[in-house]
Amino acid sequence: MARRMVTIWYDAEGDYLDVILDWKPGYFRETSSDQVMEKVDAQGKVLGFSVLRVSSARREPLEVTL
Repeated sequence: MARRMVTIWYDAEGDYLDVILDWKPGYFRETSSDQVMEKVDAQGKVLGFSVLRVSSARREPLEVTL
């Protein structure tokens, strides 16, 4: 199985998590959660995602389809 590098960045002050799966040009679009945005390329392939108010996931998990 091929492995790939994933970049994870957390900003504690902003309570923001950013996960980058692929460093390619793309844009963010909404998901079914108002806390999660997904970054996709022109073909719709998921390149990463961002989570706002990530500390709220301590109370209950976030579930989002990407």
